[in-house]
Amino acid sequence: MSTIDQSGMFTLGKHSVKRLGYGAMQLAGPGVFGPPRDHEAALIVLREAVESGVNHIDTSDFYGPHVTNQIIREALHPYRDDLVIVTKIGARRGADGSWNPAFSREELTKAVHDNLRNLSLDVMEVVNLRIVFDVHGPAEGSIEAPLTVLADLQRQGLVRHIGLSNVTPTQIAEGRRITEIVCVQNQYNLAHRADDALIDDLARDGIAYVPFFPLGGFTPLQSSTLSEVAAHLGATPMQVALAWLLRRAPNILLIPGTSSVGHLRENLAAAALVLPDDAAKELDHMANIAS
Repeated sequence: MSTIDQSGMFTLGKHSVKRLGYGAMQLAGPGVFGPPRDHEAALIVLREAVESGVNHIDTSDFYGPHVTNQIIREALHPYRDDLVIVTKIGARRGADGSWNPAFSREELTKAVHDNLRNLSLDVMEVVNLRIVFDVHGPAEGSIEAPLTVLADLQRQGLVRHIGLSNVTPTQIAEGRRITEIVCVQNQYNLAHRADDALIDDLARDGIAYVPFFPLGGFTPLQSSTLSEVAAHLGATPMQVALAWLLRRAPNILLIPGTSSVGHLRENLAAAALVLPDDAAKELDHMANIAS
């Protein structure tokens, strides 16, 4: 058994994927805009991830834009049969690198076709509709119009499965009345745990939960408790944070991102880290601590 296999498996659409995957956002340039500083290094990270057993890669054509998908294609195409590439739509990048909502039928349709073209795929396995009603996080409002467009694209055979990102429980319930939802991607980590109840509800229904910013995002998690637990276990704080998420619920799929082979290996090693009950309880108290 390889190290990553110890993370376990969970169903994503019709596939069983390793619970420790890879997020491609950091393969783009600064601010997730433009090309990477080191193109060859980006290719090496992707190839090592897959060679290490990763079979779930999260991306989007608005990373760059287009950059990460083109790098994924260059590094990995033709893709392994078990590799599940998940993308997201619902935003576009301005010429200044800004993030802007893109919910019209034309924008959503173009986004799916852009992902297919830049990844050299005939069909996307999973497409997440990212809702950006508020820049600070999930905000209430009907998602029926854009989700209906995505469901139409699914019926056309361009998309196999649909997920939601940056959404509230009310929006998830609305979405499930429109189409099958196979995953939810929201911000969640040791210090930001607003979705605790939602994760458990989704687990009961067999729906994957994919936390973005599992290590804190642009401001990495920092806590004396986290550092002390890591030191006691002979691990890094980020490995402990990932191991806590794997322990938290069986439907959690992790997609930590990095442009460094060293950090990739560190992240994947978290699959083998077992948190004792007392350490897990200490970490549980980190909720709502500023990262």
